[in-house]
Amino acid sequence: MPQTALKTLLFNMADDCLIIGHRNSEWVGLGPVLEEDIAFASIAQDQLGHALGLYTILHEHCAEQDPDTLAFMRSEKQFTCCRFVELPIGEYDFSVMRHFLFDTAQQLRFGMLMESRVQPLQQFAKKVRGEIMYHTMHANAWVKQLGKGSDEANTRLQAALNEAFPFALGMFEPSKFEAELSAEGIFAGVEPLKTRWLETIQPILGAANLQLPSNTSNDTEFGGRYGYHTEYLPPLLEEMSEVFVIDPHAEW
Repeated sequence: MPQTALKTLLFNMADDCLIIGHRNSEWVGLGPVLEEDIAFASIAQDQLGHALGLYTILHEHCAEQDPDTLAFMRSEKQFTCCRFVELPIGEYDFSVMRHFLFDTAQQLRFGMLMESRVQPLQQFAKKVRGEIMYHTMHANAWVKQLGKGSDEANTRLQAALNEAFPFALGMFEPSKFEAELSAEGIFAGVEPLKTRWLETIQPILGAANLQLPSNTSNDTEFGGRYGYHTEYLPPLLEEMSEVFVIDPHAEW
């Protein structure tokens, strides 16, 4: 089994989940209605749980350090999350759109991984896909509700989509191991995932009176998979690791 290719895939996924989980948790106490505080808190908890599960696979099957060390003791350059997850929560319309675009990709990715030849990854994909289904149901409902609401709501959501889309494409930044992952039956690859994602989001956006923006390769926000991040990641990592760094061996 090509260990480096597998580890790269796992780190990409785990880091995405860890960072978006922390970002979504920032809505607790700030949601437009109480139910949304609860919804985003639940989604964030799931995403942090997914990160833990993936870091655990790295620890137990790829001889990497324990999950807490992987999450809290690596430098910015060692993280391989896409830039999309690093962006601040912004206004609610932006977070809803990111939620929709990201979790749709996650549902499809884990659906593909249910066919992986890597048994722990296949089992984990089967375990979490049901959770992500509820994420996408929540996101789809809000996109349709806001998109078909007032003119102002539709305009703001379209602006959020225009802003988010180049960053969202960064989720599909190819690694150096795409051919190897596919040939070994680990993961079919980011290009097939991107194709399925576009086919899935377009009718939902259309039903919400939203239009997918045109995009060129020059607009795509790549770099995160290779350690080149936005200015928003370093302060987030510092905040995330503040307590752990004080005493990594403390028991709570």
